[in-house]
Amino acid sequence: MQPLGAQQVVVMGVSGVGKSTVAKGLSTVLGWTYAEGDAFHSEANVAKMAAGHPLTDEDRWPWLRSIGAWMSGQVAAGQPSVVTCSALRRSYRDLLRDGRPEVRFCHLVGGESLVADRMSHRRDHYMPTSLLHSQYDTLEPLDPDEPGVEVTIEGSAAEVIERALAALDLHVPADPDDEGERP
Repeated sequence: MQPLGAQQVVVMGVSGVGKSTVAKGLSTVLGWTYAEGDAFHSEANVAKMAAGHPLTDEDRWPWLRSIGAWMSGQVAAGQPSVVTCSALRRSYRDLLRDGRPEVRFCHLVGGESLVADRMSHRRDHYMPTSLLHSQYDTLEPLDPDEPGVEVTIEGSAAEVIERALAALDLHVPADPDDEGERP
């Protein structure tokens, strides 16, 4: 069932699953607005995580409310959007969709060893690999009554984006200069 209004997709999962890559890819192919959920964190949250300390719920609530407010603004503007957010617990996802029936989740899933390997190769990110296990411990997968899908991170970024588009039943807008063929 497609939600009413300007769709809002939250690409979620533990750190290192490729949320930013997939969200940017979805945004690009769909022509939707993109926001990096990490940009909504306070400086204190970033410093805490960079020091190797996991966030508490008290740290997360203002961050989640900021993301929710941004999505509400996008809905009000009639702009479909995609945003990244770990959204590890059901209560966090409930807050993100409270009063926003347009919100759907795309949960990127992968094994801890694969994600840890990917994290060990990325540069310029404040989240240390040492916090990954705590994220898996915190993770509550989507419940059947939540609006969303699970997408495996196996394969290339392009393959994951294609799987996400299919799972979310989203279609690339037709190019008016295209004669209907899509590779």
